Amino acid sequence: MSQYWSPIVSKLRPYVAGEQPRIANMVKLNTNESPYGPSPKALKAIRQAADDRLRLYPDPTATELRETIAARFSLTAEEVFVGNGSDEVLAHAFQALLKHERPLLYPDVTYAFYSTYSLLYGIEAIEVPVDDGFRIRLADYDRPCGAIIIPNPNAPTGIGLPLAGIEALLAAHPDAVVVIDEAYIDFGGESAVGLVSTYPNLLVIQTLSKSRSLAGLRIGFALGQRPLIEALERVKDSFNSYPLDRLAQLAATAAIKDEAWFETCRGNIIASRESLVSELEALGFEVLPSQANFVFARHESRSGAAFQAALRERGILVRHFAKPRISDFLRISIGTDEECARLVSALKEILAA
Repeated sequence: MSQYWSPIVSKLRPYVAGEQPRIANMVKLNTNESPYGPSPKALKAIRQAADDRLRLYPDPTATELRETIAARFSLTAEEVFVGNGSDEVLAHAFQALLKHERPLLYPDVTYAFYSTYSLLYGIEAIEVPVDDGFRIRLADYDRPCGAIIIPNPNAPTGIGLPLAGIEALLAAHPDAVVVIDEAYIDFGGESAVGLVSTYPNLLVIQTLSKSRSLAGLRIGFALGQRPLIEALERVKDSFNSYPLDRLAQLAATAAIKDEAWFETCRGNIIASRESLVSELEALGFEVLPSQANFVFARHESRSGAAFQAALRERGILVRHFAKPRISDFLRISIGTDEECARLVSALKEILAA
């Protein structure tokens, strides 16, 4: 605490990011990054742009990138918003669209930034419990509210929702903005993007950090009808006119256009995920059904914290959340087959001890 702080600062509960170690040969399965490199076309675009043009400001509206995203999803560029990672896009959505007289609704087991942003922006929020199988029950959102935000698939569970359920939710709340956070949608979920033209209250948010292997460049985007996008733009231009630098815009544009690389990498991750699930279950782990690039698993023999510590001693990082209902679970990012094999070997050693 400091006498110089604004009153809100002492009340905040900042989001805690996953560890970014500086240890050689560490198997890093804790932050849901892609185990594969970015599209070669994205890297080429970066190399070609690393010249005298970096002295100039980037395009503040990221026109080419927005047009590329729009073309991929059969929308117009005016229905696309881009930002510095999906976290920044989410932050702008909380400010621009989710603060109303009635409360915001989101799951009690979900992405921790939702509660962080609610507190930061003074938004009344209600956490709606997931069921005993850690599934989101959309029927539980049939109550008065100002807005709703739901990740699909959910994090950290990895469990996805059917598109029909999301459409029913949108139809049931025509006067409330419904944000569907699709950070992990490319690994098996049903995207709601096709509903944007029908539902003016829908905002879909995605990222290039996971399936496009560009976590280090921080690129996220939102898709929605023009009034929602305009609200995000008004907040963005009141905060930072240049959220995406020149290299990020060019690399993101190239990555989205490289559909073949995208399909290959995500196909490999899905195959590795299914293989890892089988191996974990053979070791006695309960693994929740995942449509993401990670799995959420627990074992009755040890706590999640104990497993995390034992794995770290063996040079393997996984994520543990010391939170009610999920403290026994590990969230394990899908690595290469070699990294997954090293994880399984370490778990066998721990369980045999």
